[in-house]
Amino acid sequence: MRISFCQGLLTVAIILNLLILYYVSRAQQQMMEKRKELGRGTRRAALPASGLGGGLGGLIGPGGEPVVAGGVGGNSRAPRVTVLLREFENFENYVGEMANSFLKQRPELPFLAVADTSPYPPLMLPDGARLLVLTPSPDQPPQAHRPEFHVQTEFVLLVPDGVELEQPRAIERLIRELEGEGGGPVRLVASPVLSRSAVQCLHLRVNLREWTATYTPAASGSSGSVCTALQGDAVVLIRTEDLFNLSIPLGRPLFSSLFVQTALRGWKVKLLESPCFSANHRPLFSSAHNQWKADTHLKEASAKLMKSFGLKRLLLPEGKEQWYGCSKETPRCFGTVQDDTPDYLYLDRWTPPCCLRALRETTKYVINILESSGVRYWLEGGTLLGAVRHQDIIPWDYDVDLGIYLEDVPNCDHLKNLDSGSLVDANGYVWERAVEGDFYRVQYSEANHLHVDLWPFYPRNGIMTKDTWTEHKQDVEFPEHFLQPLVPMLFAGITVYGPNNHRAFLELKFGEGVIENPQYPNPAKKRLDRNKL
Repeated sequence: MRISFCQGLLTVAIILNLLILYYVSRAQQQMMEKRKELGRGTRRAALPASGLGGGLGGLIGPGGEPVVAGGVGGNSRAPRVTVLLREFENFENYVGEMANSFLKQRPELPFLAVADTSPYPPLMLPDGARLLVLTPSPDQPPQAHRPEFHVQTEFVLLVPDGVELEQPRAIERLIRELEGEGGGPVRLVASPVLSRSAVQCLHLRVNLREWTATYTPAASGSSGSVCTALQGDAVVLIRTEDLFNLSIPLGRPLFSSLFVQTALRGWKVKLLESPCFSANHRPLFSSAHNQWKADTHLKEASAKLMKSFGLKRLLLPEGKEQWYGCSKETPRCFGTVQDDTPDYLYLDRWTPPCCLRALRETTKYVINILESSGVRYWLEGGTLLGAVRHQDIIPWDYDVDLGIYLEDVPNCDHLKNLDSGSLVDANGYVWERAVEGDFYRVQYSEANHLHVDLWPFYPRNGIMTKDTWTEHKQDVEFPEHFLQPLVPMLFAGITVYGPNNHRAFLELKFGEGVIENPQYPNPAKKRLDRNKL
């Protein structure tokens, strides 16, 4: 077989192209390997021993220049602790004095003040102290404003404003105490601050499903109290890894944020009797006006924090309550309910306690008016089910249902004239004829639409019936003998009336075993996990 000149030339060209492609590919592979090696070397140079981060563009030094965090240069031994101040007021603080106090006794320790925004007037910080601003800047990389990239030590000492270090070895005592706990539940160690409010050890139980945190006093032990939260001024030591494994490591107020998160993880704090840290500034603020400003900022920060955590009710150790949910002046905590399943059920939560409180208040108010007007009523549907099970509203229910005799409606001034529109009574409750059908609705307020529904029934041949029906399976006719007589029962802290033989009444409406087998209203959309009850 003879090969022509053209065929030979084509063959040579193909071979040359293949050789060129081979060498180009090999050169590219070598370049990529060199880049990977360079990247690994850069990361190794940037990462501290703790493995917590590198780029430090968010740190600001005494003169406002970006700096690199860490101990003072020339120390042969790397510091184990970063002193971190999270909470101070721009208008009056002692951050500079604090930094001087700590750095005078322990000049090798990094001192880090953390603020949401750049303080004004600017902080006057000594050498060795740095400011970290948490608010991102569009010209900085993301790690520049993330605190975990700016702490290179094994431990973090969280200190309140105005604290001074008088005993240089006090920090080592805290470290020994924390290391002595090993891998147990004690993950924080605290020491009191003298000349400030006394520190109290508390037990904290956080129930996210019920949107509630409960604080109770903890008994003190001879060798130090172990509990889940602190109240008062204290210095707290925590491992850096533990701190930055929290979802919001430096939330404000700091201790409220810290202990809610640690309590949910089962961590405990050990409060020592000594060493103690001193605070020469008592009170912290020099004027009543500045104290008022600080208190206002604290309330605002607390409300913001509780909203982010989904906590609407705090039970305090002295027995008082703090509420962060809806009220008569605000909308309810959830929107329009779709498929009988409010949005909070999809979050594995139950009805917010503020909403339950509003429903109880509205129910008591409506029942008082019905009774004083001579309107016969009874607990209906899921409301009756809640009374039988809990003597209260079902924990995940979002309204209250009452049945009434239609013939009694003219007895009540609030109901008889509602054909002409809604009525806002003297106490702010809104009475209206429901747009969904021939029944009545009483709302908590014009702003807050939590409500009680009043369903008018009338007897026909011994059967209680009505003119408007819903698609709910429990919305059915029933024999009037269940209402003859009506019987008293406890509900939401008061005595109300319900059908006699309530078990038979409920099983007629919902099915057999409904009392003993709780379930969400629409299990096809969201089913109750009874193992979590």
